[in-house]
Amino acid sequence: MSSLWIGTYPVAGAGTPVGLGEGIWRVDLVDGVLRDARQVVETPSPSFLAMHPTAPVLYAANEQADGTVSAFDVVDDGLVLRATAPSGGADPCHLLLGTDGRALFVANYSSGTLAVLPLDEAGGFAGDAQVLGHAGSGPNAQRQESPHAHFVAHAPGGWVLVVDLGTDELRRYRVGPDGLVHDGIAFTFPPGTGPRHLTFSADGRSAYVVGELDVTVRVLSWDAETGTGTLVQTLPAITDLVERALPSHVLLDGRRLLVGTRTADVAAEFEVTDDGSLEHVADHALPGGWPRHFEVVDGHTVVAEQVSSTLAVLDREGAVLSRLPLPSPACVLPVRP
Repeated sequence: MSSLWIGTYPVAGAGTPVGLGEGIWRVDLVDGVLRDARQVVETPSPSFLAMHPTAPVLYAANEQADGTVSAFDVVDDGLVLRATAPSGGADPCHLLLGTDGRALFVANYSSGTLAVLPLDEAGGFAGDAQVLGHAGSGPNAQRQESPHAHFVAHAPGGWVLVVDLGTDELRRYRVGPDGLVHDGIAFTFPPGTGPRHLTFSADGRSAYVVGELDVTVRVLSWDAETGTGTLVQTLPAITDLVERALPSHVLLDGRRLLVGTRTADVAAEFEVTDDGSLEHVADHALPGGWPRHFEVVDGHTVVAEQVSSTLAVLDREGAVLSRLPLPSPACVLPVRP
């Protein structure tokens, strides 16, 4: 048996008033079947979760205009609030722990800012955040009127990258003695790409980036020494394009690359070839709506279907093994043993 933390939006969905009882749930996964869903804590719109690498502390990005991040102590099967801190911007949507566990990086979508929250040895907040802003826009007037930091990642070579949906860029930072230092642009996408999430190959030579606005997956050759990417391949995120298809999360599972696409409601599967490029395998239809995030657990893919308010479990061939009602799930995080 494995257990999962599930972050959720308000019951009425993203963009509706927060703080009306939504929070973090815990669910068990037994042989591909989801069981015993229970809400363990209330917190406003916890759309993304992250676990400290050594301390029993769970962090939640509270996605709201006055953005905050909450730290919870994991106590038995539940969570106890330790502290809440400003996120350094508006609508925090992604969290990443520093490699040494002494910082929490926060991507704030609406303000486009990256915040660095210092942490103490026990995983608690330890001082004021460093806030790094940006300028720019893209051709999509509705979605790219300003920077929109959507994802933050560690990149081979010791770099920290921000995926900016609003400016069509991978922003690059280096780690300095007093926090992060902006160090230029690692890659600029074609205008209107709207990059959202990325993942790196196991050998660190390739990056796979989802374009939310142009419905693509791009393969970049990654130079760890200079912290730059070079375009190798561009593929459609799904085979049959539907109106307003919106790719969301990307995940590498061995040699399988999985991409979730909302509106089309599929999990696309690609095979990673020996040279790091991709070959499309299948588009696995999902039983619910709006796959925002997913995780592979015990060989099963657990999908947070936001709009249909369900969790779905797929086997490696894409067949649906089980479903579970749960209000507006947004993030799936395995519980650390």
